[in-house]
Amino acid sequence: MKTLFLTLITGMFSIGIMAQNRLENAKKEAAAKNELILLNFSGSDWCIPCIKLHKNIIETEDFKKLETENIMVYINADFPRNKKNQLSADLKMENGALADLYNPKGLFPYTLLLDQNGKVLKTWEGLPSESALAFSKEIRDIQQQRK
Repeated sequence: MKTLFLTLITGMFSIGIMAQNRLENAKKEAAAKNELILLNFSGSDWCIPCIKLHKNIIETEDFKKLETENIMVYINADFPRNKKNQLSADLKMENGALADLYNPKGLFPYTLLLDQNGKVLKTWEGLPSESALAFSKEIRDIQQQRK
């Protein structure tokens, strides 16, 4: 019984380590550059609010400047449904682990602003009501308050 328990714990631990590559890399980059991490959970091919969020905010120049100006690192944890849009097994596992850690309710879209240690600073459930400029400004303001 002990052997079975230890095997299960070891297996779960090793999956958790493998599944955190993007988050761990983002934490390292954020720590090195004093940046925030924006983690977005989306269903890119089935969730209408997710599609609108990407089109109206994430794909805009105002948002992209947050990355180029070293304000934040962006991670998209996507959960597509269409067969043609399926992710690699590793990426599916990693997104699942991120969801277990930060989105256990399975909300879509769900966006979190994290510090470089992975601590949640702010969340947005659903499609943010503000414009891309206002959304980006809010992230800039939070980053400014941390300095």
